[in-house]
Amino acid sequence: MTTEKRYTAAQLDRLIRPGSVAVIGASDKPGALGATLITNLDHAGFAGTVYPINPNRAAIGARPCLASVDDLPEGVDVAVLAIPRLGVLDAIRSLAARKVGAAIVFSAGFAEGGPEGRAEQDEMARIAAEAGMVIEGPNCLGLVNYAGGVPLTFVETRIVPPAGRRAVGVVSQSGAMAAVLATTLLARDMAVSVSISTGNEAASGVEDYVDWMVDDPATSVITMIVEQFRHPRRFLAAARRARAAGKPIVLLHPGKSGAARESAATHTGAMAGDYKLMRAKVARAGVILAETLEELGDIAEIVLRCPAMDNPQAAVLGESGAFKALTLDLAEELGLPLAPLDDANAPALRAALPPFVPVSNPLDITAQGLSQPSIYTETISALLGDDRVGVVVAGIIQSDPITAQLKVPAILAALDGGGPAKPVIFAGLDEGANMPAEHIAALRARGVPWFPTTERAFAALARLAEHRRHDPADRSPAPLAVPGLAELGGVVPEYRAKQLLASAGIPFPEGRFAASADAAVAAAGALGFPVAMKAQSAALSHKSDAGGVILNLADADAVREAWRTMHESVRAYDPAIALDGVLVERMGRRGVEMIVGARNDPEWGPVVLVGFGGVMAEILQDARLITPDMGEEQVLAELLGLRSASLLTGYRGSPPLDLAALSRMIGTICAILLAEPDIAELDLNPVILHPAGEGVVALDALMLLG
Repeated sequence: MTTEKRYTAAQLDRLIRPGSVAVIGASDKPGALGATLITNLDHAGFAGTVYPINPNRAAIGARPCLASVDDLPEGVDVAVLAIPRLGVLDAIRSLAARKVGAAIVFSAGFAEGGPEGRAEQDEMARIAAEAGMVIEGPNCLGLVNYAGGVPLTFVETRIVPPAGRRAVGVVSQSGAMAAVLATTLLARDMAVSVSISTGNEAASGVEDYVDWMVDDPATSVITMIVEQFRHPRRFLAAARRARAAGKPIVLLHPGKSGAARESAATHTGAMAGDYKLMRAKVARAGVILAETLEELGDIAEIVLRCPAMDNPQAAVLGESGAFKALTLDLAEELGLPLAPLDDANAPALRAALPPFVPVSNPLDITAQGLSQPSIYTETISALLGDDRVGVVVAGIIQSDPITAQLKVPAILAALDGGGPAKPVIFAGLDEGANMPAEHIAALRARGVPWFPTTERAFAALARLAEHRRHDPADRSPAPLAVPGLAELGGVVPEYRAKQLLASAGIPFPEGRFAASADAAVAAAGALGFPVAMKAQSAALSHKSDAGGVILNLADADAVREAWRTMHESVRAYDPAIALDGVLVERMGRRGVEMIVGARNDPEWGPVVLVGFGGVMAEILQDARLITPDMGEEQVLAELLGLRSASLLTGYRGSPPLDLAALSRMIGTICAILLAEPDIAELDLNPVILHPAGEGVVALDALMLLG
């Protein structure tokens, strides 16, 4: 799938920064979509030309009304269709003939309405592509360009221009959520540059508008609510551009509770579902992921108001011992790192505190601030001056206006002189306390977000800390082709998959394929007893379920008996399966069972899954996703991020395991995926991990070619 832009900036400008607007379905009836749209434009002081179109009206207000699209002059920038679905296609054809640059389609009932609606939406897309027209929607709420004063929506909208402030861009497939998010941001006194709802995305999508926002001087932060990326690789390219431009993208993507895509053969397909794959890919592209609508706004506020968080370690200033304990619990649960501060290593902080208050993080200054407000100034100043501290959170008991008046000016004093060089967050402990609005405004004016609870601040910071752990550098290995792969298709039997992958450097036990009982006995004798025997057929994906794996065969008689038993078991499991033969392998040493799998997703591209494996792989679900552009250091970090990672590093006296060898195996698979896009899925399970320096070996291999 292509990563090239679908539209030029000039084409999108005609939609988002129009000089002329046609309103098809214009009306003067209060509450009608076309009436609200024109009212919005008038209230915003839109300076361009508005062309109302309605065959049943001679005029709309002071504007003469055109009878049809055919009466428009050529080259109008954008037309807004506030008409029923049945009239949309004819209107789009007429707009294309009049060389209109863009169209916004409010009406629903297209792809979401069944086959007929789907066909009409496809025809709409075809016309748009042929005419070079940008279409927003259908089934959308339109857009609001706050920076340019252009509200092209049927929702009553008051334009609040950014007025030179850093601003947030909003792009959402859901029109309702776009409006909700913009309202949320504006209510926090955050500037919004533009809000765009994309609806069904017949001929433009979220990736197009993100690309436009990257180049928009009014947009500093991009927020997104997306249910499905229809052009993932285009979006990833746009996200990388945003990261390079210093414009954070914060994404809310529902869908993690949905069933993973079913796989024809592998554990990997079930474990690396679409949602998880999406998260892995967009995170690598620099996107910050939010879990809730509230968290989306919280993260956006921090990245909009605060300096960049170059160091994720937080320092927490509090006024309660119980809050200190709660913070320690929550920080550990969220994965929010806390800077190591104590009496011995933080002299500036020690000097700012009374003798009876020990230096710690979180810091409990007790109620000392009520009698000595300067303690807030001095401690925050000391924390801001400590290089180990990347962000300061002031968890403050606000109580009432009198208490706030004692504390807030002292906190502000630590921030005067140009604003803090690192993020500072004010978070109340007592949600609902009467915090004077002027104090909140004063904090925000100095680049300090105000949160009603500390839990929200910590959750947002934990997302930012997780985001910062992604090294953006591309460390993709050189592609590694697998000779002979092009001759195959579908499910590749284990013995053949192992032959191919071994030639590329993947370690397997020594083994031989046997098509008869006599050949199996001969193979076992050559390999040396004891041996394992495994049934071989492209139709038998999970051999153990069918009795297709027999271990520890000690002599020739055992091999012959295993041959007979195995064929009977597979026949009882599924009479339609005919075995090609068996794979006889030398038994190896025990170790920790892992799974290493891979997918070449047709939309998102290659990804590798690694986790704890064996027959319990899908039940344990303890796995991480690796993208090929990660370097060895990040792969190791992902391995250590597994829930059961202590088993890898020397649990209860057991030796540390050979993570370096496992990382090399993952790197080899990444290189193979980059060279072989026909590998739809690959499953190495189990992979036996031995102590450090003793390597790793894959006991099973299942490959599905697209």
